[in-house]
Amino acid sequence: MLQIYNTLTRKKESFVPIEPGKVRMYVCGMTVYDFCHLGHARVMVVFDMVARWLRASGFELTYVRNITDIDDKIIRRAGENGESIRSLTDRFIAAMHEDADALGIMRPDHEPRATEYVGQMQSLIERLHTKGLAYVAQNRDVCYSVRKFDGYGKLSGKSIDELRAGERVEIAGEKHDPLDFVLWKHARSEEPEEVKWASPWGAGRPGWHIECSAMSSDLLGEHFDIHGGGQDLQFPHHENEIAQSEGAHDHTFVNYWMHNGFVRVDDEKMSKSLGNFFTIRDVLKKYDAEVVRFFILRAHYRSPLNYSDAHLEDARQSLTRLYTALRNVTPADAPVDWDEIHARRFREAMDDDFNTAEAVAVLFDLANEANRSGSAAMAAQLKGLGGVLGLLGRDPLAFLQGGTSEAAGDEAGEIEAQIELRAQAKKARNFAEADRIRADLLARGIALEDTPQGTLWRRA
Repeated sequence: MLQIYNTLTRKKESFVPIEPGKVRMYVCGMTVYDFCHLGHARVMVVFDMVARWLRASGFELTYVRNITDIDDKIIRRAGENGESIRSLTDRFIAAMHEDADALGIMRPDHEPRATEYVGQMQSLIERLHTKGLAYVAQNRDVCYSVRKFDGYGKLSGKSIDELRAGERVEIAGEKHDPLDFVLWKHARSEEPEEVKWASPWGAGRPGWHIECSAMSSDLLGEHFDIHGGGQDLQFPHHENEIAQSEGAHDHTFVNYWMHNGFVRVDDEKMSKSLGNFFTIRDVLKKYDAEVVRFFILRAHYRSPLNYSDAHLEDARQSLTRLYTALRNVTPADAPVDWDEIHARRFREAMDDDFNTAEAVAVLFDLANEANRSGSAAMAAQLKGLGGVLGLLGRDPLAFLQGGTSEAAGDEAGEIEAQIELRAQAKKARNFAEADRIRADLLARGIALEDTPQGTLWRRA
């Protein structure tokens, strides 16, 4: 049975869906005012992996990942650029999809925009206000009163007083408590008209936290199975979602809370101020997108992920080993045999809180077996199980030789010509010349391998 580490209970639990055979999952998505960075890549890849495994396990999954397309940062960036909010957000949503597609991430079943759910947010705020959990502050913002919700702090595992002491929360005179958060922002005169909606509390726009409560309940129901996101969202965002949703509906909001670990760069926190901040596009200029996906998946999703050139290069070489096994043996065209010993180990790993680190180790065992025995069945298992993780779906030679672009094709032709010259030199017993050609190619990062089928090459 699938076990999931539940942040709410701080332990692994057997996964039992609310409705047998069906899973409803919501993941907090991007605020679209800039290009996605490595932290976004991790959350997208991690929950794409979760979605793939749930479906491979036979569940009928409904996967929702939202888009925040109205926010202070968005308004500020659009103003700086002299463009409309919609123009800015459309542009960065398209860029996000390009990055996600490159990383092999399947689109969620629903990808709602916050601006499409303002009505549902207002209805939820009205309900909270009627129940006495929300109030209109002096500045005409509508705020949530956290001390009136008994369960506040259960996700972070701290009392309200501990949270208040531990968080640097600006004390605004309009709030009853510094931990209170805004549900509805009253319109400021300097803000553009396109970010204002009419409401019972005057023109304004929703706060950040309310959007996820409204969108998830509309698309998945008031009580659903899994809610995910990055570890940085555990408090206050997800804590506030629980307070809003359970305060409004008087019952459990989500059964299992999942949070992926942070991304660090050379053992330091990724930060623009430290100059170690990388967008997905920055990384994909240097590394193959499948290498980046593999790098993310070979670590357990809850562990910290340390990005460095050395770790990416190691991931490239490791993925090369897997593709080399597929190049040497043509996989049989057959689905995964889940009764086979490697597949059983793979399933055990994935059912243990999505332990991709152990699942990837199984792939290497399969690769070694395929190389040793030349078994097409083992190669088929390797390809099939890799596919469950969104890996190993390309032509092995295309990966090993670095792509199929026009420039790569020209280089490939030149390499093949050098291989032919080397073959002629060996035939003429001019082994010094054959060794020189091999060494020259290796110096260029091209490794040769003599096989019964002829000489093959790959990126070293």
